[in-house]
Amino acid sequence: MILLRLAALPLLALALPAYAADPYAARIDRVLKATPLIDGHNDWPEALAEKAKEARWSMDLTHLDPQTYHTDIARLRAGHIGGQFWSVWVSADLPELQQVKDTLEQIALVHSLAERYPRDFQLVSTAAQVRAAHKAGRIASMIGVEGGGQIDGSLAVLRAYHDLGASYLTLTHSKTIAWADSATDDPQHGGLTPFGKDVVRELNRLGMLVDLSHVSEKVMLDALAQSRAPVIFSHSNARALCDTPRNVSDAVLRKVAENGGVVMVNFAAQYVSEARRVWGADRSAEITRNNAPPFGGLHIGDPEGAKAALAAWEKAHPEPVVTIGQVADHVEHIAKIAGVDHVGIGSDFDGVGALPQGLSGVETYPALLAELMRRGWSDADIAKLAGGNVLRVMEAAEKVAHAG
Repeated sequence: MILLRLAALPLLALALPAYAADPYAARIDRVLKATPLIDGHNDWPEALAEKAKEARWSMDLTHLDPQTYHTDIARLRAGHIGGQFWSVWVSADLPELQQVKDTLEQIALVHSLAERYPRDFQLVSTAAQVRAAHKAGRIASMIGVEGGGQIDGSLAVLRAYHDLGASYLTLTHSKTIAWADSATDDPQHGGLTPFGKDVVRELNRLGMLVDLSHVSEKVMLDALAQSRAPVIFSHSNARALCDTPRNVSDAVLRKVAENGGVVMVNFAAQYVSEARRVWGADRSAEITRNNAPPFGGLHIGDPEGAKAALAAWEKAHPEPVVTIGQVADHVEHIAKIAGVDHVGIGSDFDGVGALPQGLSGVETYPALLAELMRRGWSDADIAKLAGGNVLRVMEAAEKVAHAG
């Protein structure tokens, strides 16, 4: 452990020069020694599967290229991470039976982290186990299944995931499925179907968390009404600040407070900044305008011409800058509407492209906490944001499961 920390010091000095000299560093260290910093959503397993292929099972994960990955072991240590929900996402475009097979492979990869690096990772599924792993100096590793299609319409598959250590199910991903509407697809059901409500009830019975990131607002409301346990949004922001259906409206935030749940703030630029969201939509429209085979586009059949036209558009319309301060704005808005007991951190590292300035990888969590301290946040409230709130939610879900 000492050697690992020494190895991480040059990286920390390179990645976080401001934090190293930050007047809030000692406070942050003290808070995170007592309370584990828990991230609700990191897509490192899928990034390794996509980029490293079969090498992911044996490659050294201590130091990875920061231009390729947002995550590695040294940077996790530098970022003071105490607990991580690892997303075992697979594409919603796949047939659902294939999604099950691929999900099992992703779960195996998360298990392999703890098997290969037992001094760094410990697979856990309860709040008490998170605290014990943190006390022992390990990163408590939990599993989040990111899409209802990954259960293939089967509660038995959901139970199998639970038995393999899964701690939450995201009810949908990018596509509407047979029993729930996605936030980013055409609605078909007007919320949860009767089977969708059965899924919520089964999650409660198992003690797994109901994750409402990616779902439509009507599904959010249906699940909040159905769930006997607090819910989570593992990686979502405030819709009042960035008007995408992937984010959470003030009306839903108030329901989350009533439910006792937590919204874990996402770092993806397009969900943080309204200007960046609009720019992204305009850029996508420009790409289609220039080249949309087989019949559309001003430069159809001329990919180089389309590329040059897009470059000219981008020069005339530079990408808006997104900052760490805007992420802090989302944290504060959620705390204002729902209360400080109902906000957390869910970065979406290794699952997104564009990130805010100052939040380039897992080593940068302390910079966000320092920004909030600069705004007057107390150590007690920082502890709630960092991990206290999600630990409370986990404990409440466990009590519901034990009550039957």
